[in-house]
Amino acid sequence: MKQTTLIKTADIAKKWYVVDATGATLGRLSTQIAMVLRGKNKPTFTPHINNGDHVIVINAEKVVLSGKKESDKNYYHHSMHPGGLKSRNVATQRKLFPERIIERAVRLMLPKNVQGGNQYRALHVYAGSEHPHQAQNPEVMIIKSNKGDNK
Repeated sequence: MKQTTLIKTADIAKKWYVVDATGATLGRLSTQIAMVLRGKNKPTFTPHINNGDHVIVINAEKVVLSGKKESDKNYYHHSMHPGGLKSRNVATQRKLFPERIIERAVRLMLPKNVQGGNQYRALHVYAGSEHPHQAQNPEVMIIKSNKGDNK
């Protein structure tokens, strides 16, 4: 009989990564962050175990959207009362809450269950270049871009 080794939650070592969002495209940045939060970059990836790492995103107000999304893309919120639909475009959202642009994009890429909520809690987004997580000794994560790779 083949013996398998079980992965226990206590055996998982979680790393901390810091990402600079300056000049990064929102979609490409979000997919790579979601992959790290889920743990898909590790050889021990298991869908039912949260073995993802923590990700700190700095300079969230400097993320780039392609095309006319700055003025045309809307974020909707409903207060659950009649006539309670509110909408904001990306330019307004960037002025008020620039962190929420990245937080929403990453959250919608994670699973819609308890595990996705636990993974989302490991995301830390800051509008400026300062963050309070220096004690965790975060490693710098390089975001891959496909600019010029359309051959």
